[in-house]
Amino acid sequence: MASADWLRAARAARSLSVVTLVWLGVESSLGLVAGVAAHSVALLGWGLSALVEAAASLIVVWRFTGSRTLSAGAELRARRAVAVSFWVLAPYLVLHVAYDMGAGHRAEPSVLGIVVTAVSMVSMPALGLAKRRLGARLASPSTSGEGTQNVICAVMAGGVLAGLWLNTLGWWWMDPAMAVTLAVVAAREGWRAWHGHACCH
Repeated sequence: MASADWLRAARAARSLSVVTLVWLGVESSLGLVAGVAAHSVALLGWGLSALVEAAASLIVVWRFTGSRTLSAGAELRARRAVAVSFWVLAPYLVLHVAYDMGAGHRAEPSVLGIVVTAVSMVSMPALGLAKRRLGARLASPSTSGEGTQNVICAVMAGGVLAGLWLNTLGWWWMDPAMAVTLAVVAAREGWRAWHGHACCH
């Protein structure tokens, strides 16, 4: 039988995931619009990664709803679903980089992209760290994995922001380099989530 403290933590994890879903909907939409306008693979990848994060948030909401709240089987399925959500992004980024490099596309400065990534870089760590603490209290790798995705989102936002700025200095290759880096990070974190390892960012 779960304690009252555990059940409160489960409700908090679900509520934080709902809040995250709302923000990620805005973040992803703006990031994709800015990425298309600027021909930025890293910005597009970051906007798509927000959709991947949203999937992880939905998984955690599912995990802590109804009878699944106390189900060890639901936790295992949720943990593996979060891992798959990490893996969805990696091949897209690599293929998109290859296509843009072949087509000769170069990222352009984007005020909208800079604003959205800056806001995410500041706000997402607080959400991610709170979920990681709740994940530890709940012994829930799926909750910790979702929190890790939020922290990675902030790190990625910082990298994309740096890439956009360096691109204005003529370092056009920084944008595709950041996109490939994001693909590697996503693949690695998917492997760790699948095996139930907590990430240390």
